[in-house]
Amino acid sequence: MLTVAHISDLHFSGEADHRARVEAVLGHISARADGIDALVVTGDITDDGSPAQYEEAAAVLRGVPLPTTLLIPGNHDRRDEFGFGLFGRHTHDMPLNRSAMIAGALFLMCDSTIPGRNDGYLSDDTLAWMDREITAVGQGVPVIVCFHHPPVVLGMPFMDSIRQTGEDRLVRLVEKHPGIVGFLCGHAHTGAVTSFAGRPVCLAPGVSSTLNLSFEGTDVVDASQPPGLAFHQLDGWRLITHFRAVV
Repeated sequence: MLTVAHISDLHFSGEADHRARVEAVLGHISARADGIDALVVTGDITDDGSPAQYEEAAAVLRGVPLPTTLLIPGNHDRRDEFGFGLFGRHTHDMPLNRSAMIAGALFLMCDSTIPGRNDGYLSDDTLAWMDREITAVGQGVPVIVCFHHPPVVLGMPFMDSIRQTGEDRLVRLVEKHPGIVGFLCGHAHTGAVTSFAGRPVCLAPGVSSTLNLSFEGTDVVDASQPPGLAFHQLDGWRLITHFRAVV
């Protein structure tokens, strides 16, 4: 059974408390590495996209003893700095899309960022790339799609105002490719599961912080919550998600 660890919204900032939260979560994953096929990180690796923050992130992530680590940017990242700091190459303003086959499943890491903005959108070029990648592996391969911005309303007014839009185009892609088994994302700093186009959408808890729902308090951020992560398992064509908090 395929198992991936999924984290999001690390927000490396040079601050010791932020780094300690990330290291606690990665330590939890590393201690269980023998049972995990890959680490998926769905964006906001850094807090403001500075080269120093990517240097810090690369140094910490490099220590995870897993065969594969897959990363995509979030709205707090900067594409060119992200590409150079984490992949070793300048990407300028091109979307940072990547694909990988892991234990018989195709992972599509899709860049939903819009440079200079907080909301998300999958460009036509990205959707065309997704279509080609899925077509190339054939109908017998399960596909897991990953991006930063959820394409659905979550009942969190501020985050809903900066979610992924243009999702009707993504619906058409899902209808064309029944092998898509689910979506992994972050952005909202809350562990959550919902559905989109008949497929599960699984949001990883925020590593750096947790955001309140409207009935949980007047503050946007709940500083009392520990960092968290998700473990996703693929049982045939069925996606199973388990959440963990790391104290």
